[in-house]
Amino acid sequence: MATHVACLEVAKEAALLAGMSTDRIILVGDHDPKGIVKHYSSLLYDSTAVTKVAIDPEEDVAFLVYSSGTTGLPKGVMLTHRNIVANVLQVTAMDLGEVDWRTDRYVGFLPMYHIYGLAVSVLAPIYRGLTMHIMQKFELERLCQTIQDSKITVVYIVPPVVLLLAKHPAVANYDLSSVRMLHSSAAPLTKDLVDMVYKRLEVPIKQGYGLSEAAPGVVSQSWSQWRTTIGSVGKLCPSMSIKFVDKGKEVPVDETGELWIKGPNVFKGYYDNPKATAESLDAEGWYRTGDIGYIDRDRNIYITDRVKELIKYNGFQVAPAQLEGLLLAHPAVNDVAVVGVFSEDRATELPRAYIVLAQGYQADAKLERDIHEWLNKKIAPYKRLRGGIRFIDIIPKSAAGKVLRRVLAEQAKNEEAQKAGRSKL
Repeated sequence: MATHVACLEVAKEAALLAGMSTDRIILVGDHDPKGIVKHYSSLLYDSTAVTKVAIDPEEDVAFLVYSSGTTGLPKGVMLTHRNIVANVLQVTAMDLGEVDWRTDRYVGFLPMYHIYGLAVSVLAPIYRGLTMHIMQKFELERLCQTIQDSKITVVYIVPPVVLLLAKHPAVANYDLSSVRMLHSSAAPLTKDLVDMVYKRLEVPIKQGYGLSEAAPGVVSQSWSQWRTTIGSVGKLCPSMSIKFVDKGKEVPVDETGELWIKGPNVFKGYYDNPKATAESLDAEGWYRTGDIGYIDRDRNIYITDRVKELIKYNGFQVAPAQLEGLLLAHPAVNDVAVVGVFSEDRATELPRAYIVLAQGYQADAKLERDIHEWLNKKIAPYKRLRGGIRFIDIIPKSAAGKVLRRVLAEQAKNEEAQKAGRSKL
């Protein structure tokens, strides 16, 4: 096991849980101040005593990464050497002619144990020969300072960071004019949010779509079309096939369905979980992503939500991402997540918004009523927040920036149970 001294105690605990001796732990970076475990520099390497390992690129696992677990528990995704190499080449082809290793400088703050951070902070820069500045952890002002001081030109980000760049007052204290492009993945961005960032920074922001099971890149927006296709995640990477499926049948252009993908970058299965593998990968190699969307006549792909996250209200399907995108445009809303709350009285799910307020706003019944009225003018009646609005301090998110809806769903369930308990008193 290789780790850093900052994570040493966690690594020791993990080793003990796995039945592995702690003398198998190797440190990179700083030395262990207690001298309990070995530093990599103390290991002697005799190339003549090492036998080269035979690798089957199509079968042998290069990385075991874990899915985000936004709606359920994370699963170990087995990515082969073929998967990884194929995707590095696929994604590089999408940016061909747009990036120059001699002049472009990247900054990375995404966790490298997550496939997005691994791909954009390690694999792509090494292959392309790009200069990469690595941050130990994300801090908004540290990121802005790094961009300003090092003249960073390309930044890979996630929606929560897009939101901070659009609304946080500290951003105005820095010169971010060196940035040529922001690239956001992990969750869909709305037109309102893209417009907010561009209006404030005058920096283009394009989108991409990927997932752990695809190593991770699937779709990417063109640098030249970021403005004309806002809302789209772009076009399909080379050497891949896609289809949108509803009720077992492929749907035509412009019709919504679940996205299925196939290609050399699609994983071999979930570690020690044959049931989940069989449910996700069919005999022909098609992977059911669980994401809802469509493709238009110009081959632009749109992701609208997750199958498991859609709220079923009286037979209608309500997409949380759409409501969240609209609510973020309200001046009082600093962050938001929408989940479905089952109502025993109505025997259906009701959309509920959990809102983090912007500075200067008071959480009270009047503001709640104002937000309801503001939103109702923009949506169909069945999409209204009949489950109510709750004001909270922070939206729970994964390290990759995805909303942990299962945490909020559990919170909503507890709130309803408490409410039912009070009504019986």
